[in-house]
Amino acid sequence: MKKTIGFIDNFIDEWHANNYPQWIAESSLKDEFELTYAWEKAPHSGLRPLEKWCADMGMIPARSLEEVVDKCDCIAVLSPDNAELHEELADYALRSGKPVYVDKTFAPDLASAKRMFHLARTHHTPLMSTSALRYAQGLTDLLDKKPAEEQIHYVCTFGSGVQFEIYGVHQAEMLVHAMGTGAKRIMVNRAGRNRSVTVDYGDGRLGAINYLPGLNFRVMLQYGENNCLDTGDLGGNYFQIFLEHMLKFFKTGVSLVPEEQTLEVMAILDTAFKAQNTPGVWLNTVV
Repeated sequence: MKKTIGFIDNFIDEWHANNYPQWIAESSLKDEFELTYAWEKAPHSGLRPLEKWCADMGMIPARSLEEVVDKCDCIAVLSPDNAELHEELADYALRSGKPVYVDKTFAPDLASAKRMFHLARTHHTPLMSTSALRYAQGLTDLLDKKPAEEQIHYVCTFGSGVQFEIYGVHQAEMLVHAMGTGAKRIMVNRAGRNRSVTVDYGDGRLGAINYLPGLNFRVMLQYGENNCLDTGDLGGNYFQIFLEHMLKFFKTGVSLVPEEQTLEVMAILDTAFKAQNTPGVWLNTVV
C-alpha cells in the first residue's frame, strides 16, 4: 500500500510545489508514494487558487492544514520564501508523530528552529529540513575525492538569489555539509546587494560565503597542507536527487540530515543576518 504525502503551503502555486510532484513521479521510490491532500494559507491574486492547482496536479484540496495532517502519512511543509511562517504551518504536524519535512529555509532564526525540534522530539515526530544544494552532485563528488582522514581547513562557497535572506541557506547548507559544526563567530561585509560572510571556527578552520546576485553556485575547499578541490559546475539535477532523499526519509522516518547540522545552518544564517547590519564587525554565534 502506498504512503500518502500531503502539502502545506503559504500559497500553493509556487515553484517548489509546482515541480515537486513531477520529480516525485520520476523518483526511484515513485511506486511507494502517492500525493493526496494539499492546503494553502493565503492564496495570492493572479495565481491559481488551491482548487484549480489541485485539479491541475491531481491532488485533493484540503479544508484545513489539520485535514492534511490527519489524512496523510507524510507531511511536506513548503512555503520556501516565507520561513517566518514555518513554525505556525508545521505546529500541528510536529505533534502528529508522522514524518515531517520542512522546506528551506527551515526557520527565520535559531530560536524558532530550536522550538520546532523540541516540539518534534516531545511528540516523537521525525523531522527533516535541508537545502537541495546539499545533494548537488558536484559537491558530493568533491567530498568523495577528499581522503577521509584529512580535515578540511577552508571552504569557500558562491551563489546567488533574489534575496540573501531567502537564498543564503543554500550556501550555508553546503558549507556545513562540507565543514561540519563548530562556528564561533561571523563577520559580514557588503556592497549593494552583495554579501561576503566570513565564518571563523576558532580552531584554524575558516569558511567564506559569497552571495552575489546572478552568480552560479560553486564550492571550493582546502585540506591537508595545500590540497585544493573545486566543484566547478555543481550539476543541475540537485532537486531531483534531493527529492530521492526526502522520500527515503518519509519511508524510514529517519532524517538524513543531522539535527545539529540544521541548527548550525540556522545559527550561521541568524548571525549573518544580524552581522550584515554592522559590516566589518565580528558577532559570536552559539548553537
